[in-house]
Amino acid sequence: MDEAVPRADAIAIADGRILAVGTKGEIEALAGPDTRRIDGKGGSLLPGFIESHMHLFSGAAELEDLHLGGVKGFEALKTAVTDYAARNPDAPFLMAQLADYAILSEKERVTRHHLDAILPDRPFAMSAADHHTVWANTAALEAAGLLQGKALGPGNEIVMGEDGLAIGELRESEAFGPVVALTGKERAELGLRTGGEPDPAPTPQERAADRAILKQGLKFAARHGITSIHNMDGNLYTLELLAEIEAEGALDLRVKVPFHFKNFMQPQALDKASRMAATYKSDWLSSGFVKMFYDGVLDGWTAVMVEPYADKPDWRGEPLFSPERFKELAIEIDRRGLQIAVHAIGDGAVRAVLDGYEAAREANGARDSRHRIEHIEVTTPADIPRFADLGVVASMQPPHPPGAMDFPLEPTISVIGRDRWPYSYAWRSLKEAGAQICFASDWPVADISVLRGIKAAVMRRKWADDLEDQSFTLMEAIEGYTAKGAHAGFADDRLGRLVPGYLADFVLLDGNIEAIAPEAIDTLAVSMTVCGGKVSHEADSTSG
Repeated sequence: MDEAVPRADAIAIADGRILAVGTKGEIEALAGPDTRRIDGKGGSLLPGFIESHMHLFSGAAELEDLHLGGVKGFEALKTAVTDYAARNPDAPFLMAQLADYAILSEKERVTRHHLDAILPDRPFAMSAADHHTVWANTAALEAAGLLQGKALGPGNEIVMGEDGLAIGELRESEAFGPVVALTGKERAELGLRTGGEPDPAPTPQERAADRAILKQGLKFAARHGITSIHNMDGNLYTLELLAEIEAEGALDLRVKVPFHFKNFMQPQALDKASRMAATYKSDWLSSGFVKMFYDGVLDGWTAVMVEPYADKPDWRGEPLFSPERFKELAIEIDRRGLQIAVHAIGDGAVRAVLDGYEAAREANGARDSRHRIEHIEVTTPADIPRFADLGVVASMQPPHPPGAMDFPLEPTISVIGRDRWPYSYAWRSLKEAGAQICFASDWPVADISVLRGIKAAVMRRKWADDLEDQSFTLMEAIEGYTAKGAHAGFADDRLGRLVPGYLADFVLLDGNIEAIAPEAIDTLAVSMTVCGGKVSHEADSTSG
């Protein structure tokens, strides 16, 4: 990723930084008697992967849940759930992840009655892969106090049946929050669900348990070559736990944690965001940005669209913030010198967020803010050039387009509608218009594997022959997971490239990523991950 020296044979590391990059002979001459030598055995050495959008705490807490990725049809779902229940006979609440919206079929959506037929006498719920919809059985709805419905804020819905009872589909976090609370993992979800702190304060034993969850997540990320994480939910508690892990000498990845501003908060809550930014600002652990959700997701019809949904002609989605309120908040956050990262999936949400960033620039003056929009699953031709004009980072996820990796084409492409396909997941269009694009997985929404993500970016297929090719080249995809991630995190002067003086973050693969066929990129494995000169993952002995 260094334009001046795009390829080299060897690299030297000292004191946590890159000392030199060059030929084997040049680098060997720098070695001393105690130098550790690592033979890459012909594999590719890349800058450490920067995961620009993931959910560390909640993702780590879900590792032991039932995972339903690839499960299709009622009988397959029944087998998976009953087997999991049998393996966990004493669990008070059973939770599954990665359920597809079309897990039963492309036409039939899950209700509590389906889940009751599988597990009638124990509370059970399953989350959609996007974490914006949860389906719960009757026992779970009763335990959470949701069977009779509940008044909710904008953009959230407990879907009700003709009998006046909840049918089991809970849309957005305010609706399914009471269910999540029953899983015993509420502290891990707080940064995402409320942005608040645990109440009552966790006991020392609970803090230790939560640190163990985070350590498991950090180890899982390091296994995939990740050296930096831009966490996309957060609270002060998450930062405190990571600081405790750092004090133990066990924080071997770099983590950025935002203040999560929710729509029920008042502007003075941003004082906490400023305190977090001032307190946590090291290369290992930092804050400095505010995360917000403007809308939901396409498959749940909670994304905000400019024109109505293709399959719901009277519905455009309901924003979590009014455009006017978002502009006011963007101006205030920008005035504080903080970065803003906003989840915006529908083209209506993307436009509203761009309008807010434009208002902030007009009110406060232009600066290198690098405000971000997360996902951008649908946009419009008129808004594509605005990213470059406003200096807005497009944070996008190669695993997300239907058909690109694990997500099926339906129901998403029908929800979007044929007229909007040319502007959906439009990486190439945005890049050619001058946008800075960083890549990520959105784990646990999608597989954390960066190599699978690179393959998805390179192998991206068109939904119709007349659409523009939105795929990336191999080098563009690697850049999206390295140098562009560093840019998005204000670390491009020290991360994202293998350059003398930069921090020593790199990943060694067990093969040559340039020589392997694109469709086989995900057969490569991470041999070693190094962050700040410290080995954070090692698959086997590579010492010479």
